[in-house]
Amino acid sequence: MCGGFTCSKNSLLALNILYVVVSFIMIGVAAAAKVASFITSLSLVSGIIACGVFLLLISIVGLIGASKHHQVMLFFYMIVLFIIFIIQFSVACACLAINEKQQDVVARQGWSSSGKQIQHDAQTFFGCCGYDYHYNDTSETPIYLEHATCTDITDKNNKPCCDEGVLEENCCNYNSTENECNCGTCSIPIHNAMQRGFNLVGGIGLFFSFTE
Repeated sequence: MCGGFTCSKNSLLALNILYVVVSFIMIGVAAAAKVASFITSLSLVSGIIACGVFLLLISIVGLIGASKHHQVMLFFYMIVLFIIFIIQFSVACACLAINEKQQDVVARQGWSSSGKQIQHDAQTFFGCCGYDYHYNDTSETPIYLEHATCTDITDKNNKPCCDEGVLEENCCNYNSTENECNCGTCSIPIHNAMQRGFNLVGGIGLFFSFTE
């Protein structure tokens, strides 16, 4: 038998233990999605990670408040948990609502602002070279975004992007007339990774936001 605060205490303890588990799941899943996307910081995914860390801290406060029957701490806990729900729900919905065009804008800006080392790591990870191209208003010639060297990059079949003897300045230099490249651009694999990451983080975040 349980009555009064005993049942509430046990329920709060069980709920906060669940929140601790949920926070670790959120952090792990969001971090994995961020690593898989690889090319940009992805602020939406970072928001889920931040909420997961904050949820972990608040869960600890809830455990202490429930075990000590500390009413002020419990009141603070409920207010903060509601705020976390609003933020987490909003970020999760944003992850699920982002469309392909918006993903391309995020990826393109992330590529342009990334250093050569990050671009090189992305090219190595996805087995591609360069991001993509765009057209300006004054020319019909495609303009490719700058990228790190591809002389040591291989595609998914371990085939070098550039054959032996090709000069570095001509290796996958899409703006050069002497361009030689056996690898595709990184836009498609990056988009696929971003789509999986956003769907995974958005779905997990949306599901667990209602458990709060």
